[in-house]
Amino acid sequence: MPLSLPPTPKTEIRTQFAALCFRMVRNKPEILLITSRGSGRWILPKGWPAPDRTPAEMALREAWEEAGVQGRVYDTCLGLYSYAKTIGNDRDLPCVGLVYPVRVKSQTAHFPEAGQRRLKWFRPKKAAAQVREPELTAIIRNFNPQKLGL
Repeated sequence: MPLSLPPTPKTEIRTQFAALCFRMVRNKPEILLITSRGSGRWILPKGWPAPDRTPAEMALREAWEEAGVQGRVYDTCLGLYSYAKTIGNDRDLPCVGLVYPVRVKSQTAHFPEAGQRRLKWFRPKKAAAQVREPELTAIIRNFNPQKLGL
């Protein structure tokens, strides 16, 4: 008879998939940041897992829904960062965001969350200074699409 282990309780830590949207301007990368709908702080587009979609595909979908981005997502996780997502009545849910690069081909003004967020392009050093999470700051500051072959 096989040994059966007790079920493990579901952890309160959740995973989201984030899009590091970038474009090249004069051979230098620019990073797109958006504001959160609640606090208005600068963040990357990100969302929850979905069945039948890879993490990279979800990152691209969130880039479209939250920033009107169309482009190519790469199935290479650039890193992860931790943060607290406020849900409901000021309840914080601990989350981990896995970051996937998205090379932006086009951007439209008409997308599902248009008018709910601000969007702005930054050079990596400036973008890194805008976000609050230390691990995300490092991911953005160290992002070099040429070195990654993107």
